Amino acid sequence: MDTNRARLRIQELKEVLWENSRKYYVDNAPTMSDFEYDSLMHELEELEAAYPEFADPDSPTRRVGSDLEGQGNGINAEPAVRKEFAQYPHRYPMLSLSNTYSIEELEAFAQRAEKEIGRSFTYCCELKFDGTAICLEYKDGKLFRALTRGDGTVGDDVTENVKRIANIPKQLKGDYPEDLEIRGEILMPYDAFDRLNAERELNEDPPFANPRNAASGSLKLLDPEEVAHRGLWCTLYHIPSESMFYETHDEALKSAASWGLPVSDFRKICKSIAEIEEFINHWDTERKSLPYATDGIVIKINEAAFQRELGFTSKFPRWAVAYKFKAESALTPVLSIDYQVGRTGAVTPVANLEPVLLSGTMVKRATLNNADQMELLDIRVGDFVHVEKGGEIIPKITSVEKSMRREGLVKPVFPSVCPDCGHPLVKEEGEAKWFCPNSDSCPTQIKGRILHFCGRKAMNILAGEATIDQLFRLGLINTPADLYELKTRDLLLLDGWKEKSASRFLDSLAESKSTAFERVLFAIGIRYVGETTAKELAKQFKTVDALASATKEQLLEIGDVGEVIAQSVVDFFSDERHIAEIKRLKAFGLKLAVESEAQASSDVLAGLTIVISGNFSIPRDSMKALIEANGGKNSSSISSKTSFLLAGSKPGPEKLKKCEALGVRIIDEESFMAMLPASPEAAEESTDNSIKTADSTRNEPEELTLFA
Repeated sequence: MDTNRARLRIQELKEVLWENSRKYYVDNAPTMSDFEYDSLMHELEELEAAYPEFADPDSPTRRVGSDLEGQGNGINAEPAVRKEFAQYPHRYPMLSLSNTYSIEELEAFAQRAEKEIGRSFTYCCELKFDGTAICLEYKDGKLFRALTRGDGTVGDDVTENVKRIANIPKQLKGDYPEDLEIRGEILMPYDAFDRLNAERELNEDPPFANPRNAASGSLKLLDPEEVAHRGLWCTLYHIPSESMFYETHDEALKSAASWGLPVSDFRKICKSIAEIEEFINHWDTERKSLPYATDGIVIKINEAAFQRELGFTSKFPRWAVAYKFKAESALTPVLSIDYQVGRTGAVTPVANLEPVLLSGTMVKRATLNNADQMELLDIRVGDFVHVEKGGEIIPKITSVEKSMRREGLVKPVFPSVCPDCGHPLVKEEGEAKWFCPNSDSCPTQIKGRILHFCGRKAMNILAGEATIDQLFRLGLINTPADLYELKTRDLLLLDGWKEKSASRFLDSLAESKSTAFERVLFAIGIRYVGETTAKELAKQFKTVDALASATKEQLLEIGDVGEVIAQSVVDFFSDERHIAEIKRLKAFGLKLAVESEAQASSDVLAGLTIVISGNFSIPRDSMKALIEANGGKNSSSISSKTSFLLAGSKPGPEKLKKCEALGVRIIDEESFMAMLPASPEAAEESTDNSIKTADSTRNEPEELTLFA
């Protein structure tokens, strides 16, 4: 690989990994298996090692994933999920573990440890629980604070929610230390997960993909009493506090258990790789009988002194590694193949399977992606297929067991017409999927677009798939604008709807009229126009009329817009039916233009790229909006292009260190506010007086230790 290709591949990998990290930690809606994610991470590590000139301190190879930004924005988000939590720094950075899927790599880990330590030691092997990380702090035996992992340096305060988890004690017993910090995992057992998903389906909410996502989403609910009903469970496995005086990790956990803390009994002290491998093989089978999800074994150097000797990288402890179990696989027959139409018209083949238990859930269906994938698998109805749930995400068929194929099975023919409306399908150049172009008359696409319009990331209207389906079948809606003509008498025609349900729905419709233009633009469903692109188009064109009259050339001048998106926008507004729909939405009072420039403040921050860190007197999202309203650009990471760091209380130590290294200015909230036109007298002062050096605000993290 030449240097330029390496640079491009490194950038591509970083973008994919950060995007999937966000989906995993923030949205609780992962689309990539753990194995796929880890494989890409290893590829990035190798490329950065081979081309160190492209290494970046902010690379996902050097930073842990963060759950701090934009809570509750994924497909599994709930209306009662908190938007803001108080944030506090971790006393000791909360790091991740390096992963391996092979015994050979585990042997290499052991050999490195033996070489560096040079003395006899033992390993503590534990189950790797598939939940969401938590850090508990006890003062004088009472639960004082519970923090999520956050970005590893700062976490969200979820104390009130954690107090509702049944097996977490609010008061310790016995001879406990005055000040204790202990870490572990919040889990959702399979039975609680199944019960929750049944309730969500009944309420027309999308089910959670797996217990880990459900646990993470439940931990950030607005109502602590609702958390109590979710059936969450906790297991603890790590004490980093310097107040602890134990020679081994195992002794520390035994003491924690004596204080009433929920410590897993499923651990073993091993003296060799052979014993570790025996432990792994045992639990690779036995884990299927556990009431909660586990996805591997964690192997730790047991002796605290040797842990301190081995130390840490910027992301992982050198004294521990996680061996990940291979994805669970099952062999089951294909009963039939359906062809589903999405809201964009894409036709996706889905295999209906004889139900089979995988990773604690019953698998009945698996996507085949597209016609090319079906051809590659050479699949038939009646075939036995290998199904995996890698990382316990969406099940997929990995191969067909040809040795079990019966004679006479017929190769399926991908439909040439839409299975819903009968219109001939098309396949555009460069596309893998076949599409139904009959977008405005195909029932599935119509309902899909309306459902998208109602989504929480769009107009946030209280209408799920079943509601939209009933309204459509009754002839009450055919486009999103029809929603705004619905009356109580119409809604009472729906199965199970009463006055209260109708009132809540109509209230949400009324509230949706205050939705910002950028979200309305996303909601109307222009193909290829996602949230980010909609925001940029709204910012550049200001009104829907200006966007509708824009030429392809004008659209291509926008940074996030390429040929495909530009043509899609032009095509959308070239259709008179879409123009008529926009006029109706405008008549109902939806915001189809940005707020007046008077509200947009100023351009005093024009050309400046600003990173914010810490807590402020206003919510972080409001601070970001203030930066944009005054012409500035928000960024999530410090680089040489950063104009300054806007530091609130308790800013991230890593960001401060990077500012110092790159010579980036640091400004506090008071000085920042003085720069804005809302305070013209202060704005006239030299901003040099508002700049702090990194040295003046630096808060060095304490040394990373497991025990004193």
